[in-house]
Amino acid sequence: MMKESKWVVSDPAPSDKVNSLAAEVGIDRVLAELLVKRGVETFEQARAFFRPSLENLHDPFLMKDMDKAVERLHQAITGNEKILVYGDYDVDGTTAVALVYSFIKRYTDLVDFYIPDRYDEGYGVSGKGIRWAAENGFGLIITLDCGIKAIEKVDLAKSLGVDVIICDHHLPELELPKAVAVLDPKREDDSYPFDDLCGCGVGFKLVQAYAQKFEIPFETLIPLLDLLVVSIASDLVTVVGENRILAYYGLRQLNENPRKGLLAMINLSKLEPGHITVDDIVFKIGPRINAAGRMETGRLAVELLTATETGKAMIVGEKINNNNNERKNVDREITAEALEMVESGKCLARENVTIVYNPKWNKGVVGIVASRLVEAYFKPTVVLTSSNGFVTGSARSAGKFDLYAAIESCADLMENFGGHTYAAGLTLTEDKLPEFAARMDRFVGEHITADMLTPVVEIDSELNFSQITPKFFRILKQFQPFGPGNHNPIFMTQGVYDAGDGRKVGAGGAHMKLDLIQEDQPYHKVPAIAFNLADYFDYVKEGNPVDVCYAIVENYFAGNTFTQLRIRDMRKGEDII
Repeated sequence: MMKESKWVVSDPAPSDKVNSLAAEVGIDRVLAELLVKRGVETFEQARAFFRPSLENLHDPFLMKDMDKAVERLHQAITGNEKILVYGDYDVDGTTAVALVYSFIKRYTDLVDFYIPDRYDEGYGVSGKGIRWAAENGFGLIITLDCGIKAIEKVDLAKSLGVDVIICDHHLPELELPKAVAVLDPKREDDSYPFDDLCGCGVGFKLVQAYAQKFEIPFETLIPLLDLLVVSIASDLVTVVGENRILAYYGLRQLNENPRKGLLAMINLSKLEPGHITVDDIVFKIGPRINAAGRMETGRLAVELLTATETGKAMIVGEKINNNNNERKNVDREITAEALEMVESGKCLARENVTIVYNPKWNKGVVGIVASRLVEAYFKPTVVLTSSNGFVTGSARSAGKFDLYAAIESCADLMENFGGHTYAAGLTLTEDKLPEFAARMDRFVGEHITADMLTPVVEIDSELNFSQITPKFFRILKQFQPFGPGNHNPIFMTQGVYDAGDGRKVGAGGAHMKLDLIQEDQPYHKVPAIAFNLADYFDYVKEGNPVDVCYAIVENYFAGNTFTQLRIRDMRKGEDII
């Protein structure tokens, strides 16, 4: 049974602004209110929102060090130097490497890429990778989605006669690496207008700047945008400002003319070409690309994303798809073992925080397993395994609890740790485990509150089913692409009934398919899908009313398109908390 959620309806926007915008744009008041809450208050702002334009991308040379980066890259290309494009093994890193490598490959054959091994080298720039570059005669390394903290590694590269350009989007320390150029919009001394680019986004700004400087038509960069939208969606950066423009055109490219590797992923994911959404990337395409680095090597992902022949793309794509199936099996096995450890008390902690450790577990899936345990127990969770003689693993928070602060309170026990409020990675020695578990459990117990552990469903607006007209949904669709900062709106309708065709669906009947009606509109049926809410099935089938909160989505099946409510939560009562 899922933990009961608290429903919170957002505060209304100022009615004068809503009424003015609704009249000016000629839209429903509910839609106008959604726009005002997103900072869209005038006709001009609405036009920019509904019609994103590539002309509104920022000048890449506004980013600190961009001039140095472009000059050094040009020197390498024209001077016949070997260039190594280096990136992390996750979706953001591999798409970034594929994007920059594909661009440079147009102008020189003396370019290769390097993805570190998750198990042997770990995250970020590795000494092994730097030495490999020097031994193989590379004069320039471009790092993507990593490098902002690689002070010693950049010094090593310099000592071996290799220059480094860093493209990263993570928060820097006070001291920056002594690279030829450090591109990171989160630098304190950087006044670039948009600081939430993903790593692939920073790589795109580098190639955009190079194209701008050397008068290469911008149109030649558009085929790279399918890679960029996969990264924006998978890395969960905000889909506002520059990211929204890039994601909009990236989705268009992905749907109209995707590269061969992504088309292979679309087909292997059983998605319908031409109808790919951000959700499809997050739940289908992204996890498959990630699986290569989790189960085998991230290099496979770049080979897929840079493939120029359909045959090769399908061969590599099938390997990655098999990696993903293997990842799912391993994930299921380890999750079952971890749940058994917690239930039998063989875990390191379970009162305020869940901490489990097994040195044999696969390092590549511990983050996924931690998320599964959070779903099961709704407590902050740490899942640990063994790698290269150390205990290492992933931590995930529950609710609004600041997990990073808890881990930081144990910094003296750590070899290494990093992350953010709700997710982190950590490494320590096995002898420190008992004290780490005790201190984490104590810290969480002292700082967590019931409010933090109550899931919240944030509702944008109450809606009557009669308002869900074709025009309403046509305009709502233009709010896409959805993502953090521009979420798919959540609506609430009270006192609705199943029209009589409701049934359980999915493995074990965990979900429900319903046709919902309101009492005053008995002939206006609205199709709905309710994932993991089958506990309500008997109550609903008995003809009882429920309140529902939901997103409105478009489904494609066997060539047909239909509108459907994707129910986030339901309840028997009618009182809003």
